[in-house]
Amino acid sequence: MPEFVFAYHGGKAPESPEEGEKVMAQWQAWFADMGEAVVIPGAPVGMSKTVSADGVADDGGANPISGYSVVKAADIGAATEMAKGCPMVVTGNGSVEVAEVMEM
Repeated sequence: MPEFVFAYHGGKAPESPEEGEKVMAQWQAWFADMGEAVVIPGAPVGMSKTVSADGVADDGGANPISGYSVVKAADIGAATEMAKGCPMVVTGNGSVEVAEVMEM
């Protein structure tokens, strides 16, 4: 079954330990709903640097990545449907970029 990268964009850090627990519970529930389709739960990431032939930009680009996961799905349509349940999408705090991992 094909694998897909979920690249998360946006979101915000919880403002309190209680909010952090609530957010973590939302993510855990979403991963539980996806079950064995979750290959790599992933993690949040820090600010990125963009490397190009012109040099290195420190700002992470126009839409910096804020985290990632890898899931299995029948096709990109099914993976996209799974991504709609992401807590960042549901709350309107971010988006999920879905891309198939191509076998070489």
